[in-house]
Amino acid sequence: MDGDESEFSDAGLSHSHRGSVASSLSRVQDVLVYLVSDGVVQLSVEGVVSVCVQDLCRLVRHALEVPDSDQDAFAFWLCSPLLELQLKPKHQPYKLCRQWQDLLYRFTTASTEDISLDEPCLQFRRNVFYPKTKELQVEDEGVLKLLYEEARQNVLEGRYPCDPEHWVRLGALNCAIDFGPELDDPTLLTDIRQKKLSSFLPAHVVLGSGGFFSSLRARGSRNTELEQRLLMEYRSFRGPQSPTALYRQYLHTCHSLPYYGCAFFVGDIDKPSQGLLHRGGRKSVTVAISLEGVYVMDNKEKHVLLGLKFSELSWDHSYPETEGDSHILWLEFDGEEDGTPVNKLLKIYSKQAELMSGLIEFCVELRSVGDAAAATGTDGDAAVSHKPGLNSPEGDTPGVNAPVGQVRGRGQLRRQSSVMCSRVHTLNTISYVDDGKEIKRLKPKRAASFFTRQAPPTYSTVQVTESLEQG
Repeated sequence: MDGDESEFSDAGLSHSHRGSVASSLSRVQDVLVYLVSDGVVQLSVEGVVSVCVQDLCRLVRHALEVPDSDQDAFAFWLCSPLLELQLKPKHQPYKLCRQWQDLLYRFTTASTEDISLDEPCLQFRRNVFYPKTKELQVEDEGVLKLLYEEARQNVLEGRYPCDPEHWVRLGALNCAIDFGPELDDPTLLTDIRQKKLSSFLPAHVVLGSGGFFSSLRARGSRNTELEQRLLMEYRSFRGPQSPTALYRQYLHTCHSLPYYGCAFFVGDIDKPSQGLLHRGGRKSVTVAISLEGVYVMDNKEKHVLLGLKFSELSWDHSYPETEGDSHILWLEFDGEEDGTPVNKLLKIYSKQAELMSGLIEFCVELRSVGDAAAATGTDGDAAVSHKPGLNSPEGDTPGVNAPVGQVRGRGQLRRQSSVMCSRVHTLNTISYVDDGKEIKRLKPKRAASFFTRQAPPTYSTVQVTESLEQG
């Protein structure tokens, strides 16, 4: 997530061919800063070797005409297909680029060959610690466009799992933004076909889930159905509307997705044992962490496996005991087994477990600051302003979302089929109760945690014992 020697996050981008900071040590150099939309801001910087993010950010905001009131909305990131890091104002991008391979060895499982070929770019994008409440107050069209473009990319790439009600509406708004909101039906369909459905809907929605040959046979009818759904949704808001209004509607819909604005990490979880031989294996997941909670998502199926607010979980990070073992992020939450309340532990194997644990801890502390400020009637923004980064982020407490599974202004979704619903029954978890010195499997209520983190407002850690290493 945040980029110094101990704070980072991971996800994939596709800009490995781009160089973000000039390698020459001459007095004035060009620095290329990339936007999510593939736009580029070119800066002429003096002393590029020692220039810090704070100075670069000021230059980019000036070039993009970002108002001072919205300056906290964006942060600088170092990104590549293997890793992405949100930087703090004090960081020096040039020096971090020189350390890039060391960071990849530490926080990714990439091969030596892939690491040697990887190259980061400097990117200007949404600040993970920017609260939704502030985003709703943004009025500048340019800022809204930048936020829209990033949200759109995350939707199309499947980073933000969506129910049909979401992706149809978002796709239709995308059409209105690209083509204008006042097209007749034939013109809109022509424009959609020329640009392709994958420009408006997530790739897994367009391709379907029946495999390549199944999708190929049904592609014509499926595309026609998707086009008609986009057309019907487009009609619901057809009429004169400004780009600003359309950007707001798009972001407003995204705010109902609980993982909007998250930092993304990669990891694996154990699969439940199956068959006579009780074979399991592991499943690749994405772990999304925001100011509001933690979400574990299935990379293949594009749905949530587990979603927890910070008030609903305890956590810890354990280091490998021997070479070849994995770092583990432990998530503990309330559950039940055969109708009996128990505590459940989910193991997430990831070289980024330490980063995830640190981010969770900071978000919990940040929320406590905001809650305390609200209780005393002070300004929560003042309590945490000018402190960007994992250990000292910019932003305040998050805003109130629409209930999970509900699009604002629309009817309640069917909870059982929503991609945003937790699927705890599909997880291979450890169920336990703490009864004195022993770990037992029954517990009438959650009176204590295996971790000692649930005594508000602070969270502390204990070591994970071998008795729970049973997956």
